[in-house]
Amino acid sequence: MDDTPIEFLQNKNNFMPIRYSYSQIRKMSERIQDKLGEGGYGSVFKGKLSSGRLVAIKMLDKAKANGQDFINEVATIGRIHHVNVVSLVGFCSDRTKRVLVYDFMPKGSLDKYILSREEFISLSWKKMDEISLGVARGIEYLHRGCEMQILHFDIKPHNILLDENFVPKISDFGLAKLYSTDDSIMSITAVRGTIGYIAPELIYKRIRGVSHKADVYSFGMLLMEMSRKRKKLDAAMDNSSSQTYFPLWVYHEMVQAKTIEVEDAIEGEEENMIKKMTIVGLWCIQIRSCDRPSMRKVIQMLEGHAKNLELPPEPTFNIEQVPTENVEGATNQT
Repeated sequence: MDDTPIEFLQNKNNFMPIRYSYSQIRKMSERIQDKLGEGGYGSVFKGKLSSGRLVAIKMLDKAKANGQDFINEVATIGRIHHVNVVSLVGFCSDRTKRVLVYDFMPKGSLDKYILSREEFISLSWKKMDEISLGVARGIEYLHRGCEMQILHFDIKPHNILLDENFVPKISDFGLAKLYSTDDSIMSITAVRGTIGYIAPELIYKRIRGVSHKADVYSFGMLLMEMSRKRKKLDAAMDNSSSQTYFPLWVYHEMVQAKTIEVEDAIEGEEENMIKKMTIVGLWCIQIRSCDRPSMRKVIQMLEGHAKNLELPPEPTFNIEQVPTENVEGATNQT
């Protein structure tokens, strides 16, 4: 177990993250005291290298210490470098201790800016537009820019970290899978991801074929949340509509050309950004994977203007509403 990620990196890549001892981890984190957060994987602490570089130290829970998540993260992030993917500085595999050391992201994760109910936590629409494009470029790199095709399977606001300039970095590769670039359809034996962001093909057996379009779906849901800043929806939606499938509610607003009250939105450039992110998001969450654009196409759409984008078909997550012949075998990967 100790040697698996090390052998992988030595055999597959010239670059190898630093392997730390647990005593070194404790020293850089001042005996594990400055806690940044906690999740199902374990806890994250703030640390500092001898060079003065700040890092985030991810301590995997003992129950998961010998699991696949650790190998996935070391083997995946350890071999890739992109401005929109978090950098793995090093790791610790010391007996039962499993630790990952990342670059420290001072602005935290994206969820606190788009899901928070605190009025003072906000980003300009220009910055939101830049973040959406950065995340798209990061996912495109994972899909087509590496020696192997990397599917993340857990794109969501909590896994998008922001540096001091709010440049987004995709993080948490515990659920990631590596495939040959020649593979267009992947074999997945279990549901992977977070409820609300999981593509239909990962849930419904009736939909055949899992591909990189699963990440496209998750990114679409991320875009929808960014463009509508979910913290504002409770006030905008009445009791009856609040039970509506969120993307469907947004779609109807677009069709009816209603202006949803969004913070700091004005006519012109910002209105274009909001509309563009919404339309692209709606395309990304189409129930059939073949109807979703590739991340390369998504980038082109986000770099363009909303007036050049067509509104997609009405979104649904109910597989029963889609004829069998339109679902099974829908695996075109354009």
